[in-house]
Amino acid sequence: MNAFSRYAPFIQDYIYESGWHSLRGVQNAAADAIFHTDDNVLLTASTASGKTEAAFFPILTLLDEDPSRSVGVLYIAPLKALINDQFGRLNELCDRAGIRVSRWHGDVAQSQKRRLLRKPSGVLQITPESLESLMINKHMEIPSLFGDLRFVVIDEIHSLLRGDRGLQTFCLIQRLCALAGCSPRRIGLSATIGDPRLAGKFLSAGSGRGCVIPSFEAGREVWRLSMEHFFNDGPQADAGKLKAGVPVLAQNEAATDHAPAQADPGLGYIFEHTRGRKCLVFTNSREECESVCQYLRQYCEQRKEPDRFLIHHGNLSVSYRQSAEEEMKDDDSLMSVCATSTLELGIDIGRLERAFQIDAPFTVSGFLQRMGRTGRRGEPSQMWFVMREDRPESRAMLPEIMPWYLVQGIALIQLYVEDRFVEPPRMDRLPYSLLYHQTMSTLASCGEMTPAELASRVLPLACFHRITQEDYRILLRHLIEIDHIAQTENGGLIVGLTGERITNSYKFYAVFQENVEYAVRSESEELGTICKPPPVGDKIAIAGRVWLVEEVDHRKREVYCRHVKGHIPAYFGDCAGDIHTRILERMYKVLGEQTHYPYLMKHAAARLEEARENFRKSGMLQHPLVHLGGNMWVLFPWLGSYAFLALERFLKIRCGQRLGLKGLSPTRPYYITFTISVSDAEFYEITAEEARKEFDPLELVYPGEVPVFEKYDEYVPEELVKKGFALGVLDLAGMKERVLSWQTVYGKNSAGYLEENSRRMLKKDADTNQSNDVCANGGSR
Repeated sequence: MNAFSRYAPFIQDYIYESGWHSLRGVQNAAADAIFHTDDNVLLTASTASGKTEAAFFPILTLLDEDPSRSVGVLYIAPLKALINDQFGRLNELCDRAGIRVSRWHGDVAQSQKRRLLRKPSGVLQITPESLESLMINKHMEIPSLFGDLRFVVIDEIHSLLRGDRGLQTFCLIQRLCALAGCSPRRIGLSATIGDPRLAGKFLSAGSGRGCVIPSFEAGREVWRLSMEHFFNDGPQADAGKLKAGVPVLAQNEAATDHAPAQADPGLGYIFEHTRGRKCLVFTNSREECESVCQYLRQYCEQRKEPDRFLIHHGNLSVSYRQSAEEEMKDDDSLMSVCATSTLELGIDIGRLERAFQIDAPFTVSGFLQRMGRTGRRGEPSQMWFVMREDRPESRAMLPEIMPWYLVQGIALIQLYVEDRFVEPPRMDRLPYSLLYHQTMSTLASCGEMTPAELASRVLPLACFHRITQEDYRILLRHLIEIDHIAQTENGGLIVGLTGERITNSYKFYAVFQENVEYAVRSESEELGTICKPPPVGDKIAIAGRVWLVEEVDHRKREVYCRHVKGHIPAYFGDCAGDIHTRILERMYKVLGEQTHYPYLMKHAAARLEEARENFRKSGMLQHPLVHLGGNMWVLFPWLGSYAFLALERFLKIRCGQRLGLKGLSPTRPYYITFTISVSDAEFYEITAEEARKEFDPLELVYPGEVPVFEKYDEYVPEELVKKGFALGVLDLAGMKERVLSWQTVYGKNSAGYLEENSRRMLKKDADTNQSNDVCANGGSR
């Protein structure tokens, strides 16, 4: 179809005035799907490919032709910063046709919200948490706000596919539609979808509509990648030992600065290649982000240069985050920003030259999103990986000398380059924490209900399809016992007095884990928040600087401080990684193959060769279980986070006694060390026998353990918490499949075992012939 001619005149004018010569493939394909079907639509295309315009050009055309009697388009984004960024772009476009664009989140003035409530129309932009707040606090307004809602656009949908926050978002969409009596189409946008069919199923769950996934010619992706490795002290991996013919990527760009002589090698490398450029420096945690920014700023100070580094993460105050965002949007700026995943999503940050990634991200999706921040103005996407590692001690055991982050980074890249793999949605969980949350939210918004009516509102929500009515009865009885729900004289259910303290807090709107946080202030300046404030006189790290604590108000949860020089670690709470099994399997292949990767620089290539040599010599290539000496063994299962967690428990609980297992110590999800009193072949036999037995997954919960895993698990009955963990978190099927594969290859009846046993017997015969000589010389066998 000719999409341009179908667009509303004001959109055609916008395209002309923007200097576009043609529409992109995703825009033509989206127009066809939105104009010519009534289905939901999933748009997957690379970053900066025009997905937002692809969705909104036809949506706004339809809205212009037939204006809605309420909000016509609900745009849901995972970050306020993304909403603020898109607001300007959408407002400029919609203003031409008199279509109002409104925002609704914590930083928006109440006057703007009241204006929308008085006369709802146009496009509303909102986060999942603000939508939850709206459903609870403006319950009576929902029908008038959304009675004629036509579309729900979910941006960066990949970020919502694997956790409770995504399930919460789709619960809210279903509840809103039921309350407002509307049936909008859903439009999902993402640059990083690995299995569009599964993502489309997730997008459409509970909507009663099918999902169209338009196909189009996306064009050739061009990346500029490099990966270098640095020991944090001492000499670097010796590139001089590389075999002849091993290609390495040369450093073809001269440094624009010189780091101080005693600088951390990896951070010095970043420092030397950011001056005079606008870059992002990604880290995997807020603590590391603070540390990196502190060091880079110290290097500027030592070199007597102006500070050229900013910082951006979720614990910083709004003013600090917005300052960094505005600096990034300025094409003339040459500042670099140290960031976490808060700048991973689709904020337009202008002419960004490159992204640095310190160590490997947890996911392929995260890698693609971070690299996609660059290359937005016609240039290729560019990422420089900086893999840092403490030099192994001379007596370190085998697993401790492997460069896990280096190998993981290579695996992430190769998985996407070779297979276009991106982590799929998690569809079959038992989200009891979210069940509690949506139950309390429904009661808080709707008021008194009978148990049957409450169940009819909550259990049909698509994400609760595995939860039984009996499970729900157990939950409701427990909530009545702990006064989160109260029963009226008529037998109805309302929020209890204890429950009100939960639902009345603004923190209730979020389903992701939050730590107890203290606001940090210096005079009139708000810096952000921290966990576990130190006593007066100690120092804290936030906003890329060090501060001396002068006062701590525990009642108000406030910390007052002043700026001082120095460097100390920060702490913002735990951050767990969710690493897929495919990544670990590709790591095994990286170590076992002889492939040379064109993006490796000299130290990275040399360190990989060292790792491959250790991999081959140790027997890791042939066997997952490797002998470390005495009764000590190390197991390399090559399993993702949740299958690895299941394996730990399986070995301890189901196999421990038969194996004589002691001292099990995991380094998740890479390896497990322990002692056993059986041989390796017996290990494979015993674990396979136990894996073949039928057993209740609840047996993998330790005695007396209540594995609180999600934010509201503490309010859920213990039996449901255990069930949700065992059947919804642990990847029992993936673990069993791996254990059984070991027995097939390495067990007593396998060809591999028989061949190895024959070699042992031959060696034993030879040793017997020499035994008298050995013993006579004082040796022992």
